[in-house]
Amino acid sequence: MLEGVTTLGFMAAHSKRARLGLMVGGVHYRHPGLWIKATTTLDVLSGGRAWLGIGAAWNEEESRALGFPFPPLGERFEILEETLRIAHEMWSGERGAEASFNGRHYHAERLLNSPQSISRPRVPIMIGGGGERKTLRLVAQYADACNVFGSPENVARKYAILDAHCAAVGRDPREIERSTLQNVRLGPAGAARTESPAQVIDRFGNLSDAGVEHVIFELKDAYLPAYREMVGRDIIPALHALP
Repeated sequence: MLEGVTTLGFMAAHSKRARLGLMVGGVHYRHPGLWIKATTTLDVLSGGRAWLGIGAAWNEEESRALGFPFPPLGERFEILEETLRIAHEMWSGERGAEASFNGRHYHAERLLNSPQSISRPRVPIMIGGGGERKTLRLVAQYADACNVFGSPENVARKYAILDAHCAAVGRDPREIERSTLQNVRLGPAGAARTESPAQVIDRFGNLSDAGVEHVIFELKDAYLPAYREMVGRDIIPALHALP
């Protein structure tokens, strides 16, 4: 696939309304200051449409192949939390924070961020993943949106755990947008491993009942116009009509 941040810059120049963010970037791809600077640049050039989508990463094979260091999982979570702390500092005030940052993995002398983001109070942050002890705790502390995946029952359970983390840190859980990542595979009736539009609508309706506010989905064979047309004609209007 294409490199994500570069692609978002292209999309910013060729769109006017779409919100722009990764789903999601591996935290070890960039140092925190560059993550925040790149996302701020996207926000400024798009007129305030950027999101920071980030997670602890999983694709060790790709990282080893391209020569990225791939720390153990516990260390990646430490790096993720320091990145989130730095993001909050750099997006504070008109020019970011004047103070330094000294963490276990990163040290910054002056968290200046100028020009500052257009989004206020800052660029929204989405953390991807459903880890119950660490990922969802970080969502409760630092994020504006979460993204989990699985069946409606699994998604509902993850959201209940997120509620508990919010209670532990004194956060209103209603401040966090609840999204899920799903796959849609349309095809001829009766074909193996495919769904009809009615089945997709039922599945997404069940996700809504589980607490999902925003479904982000991958459309298999999206390069075929017939499937894109089916989504626009048969699925999206029916979802808008759901109670």
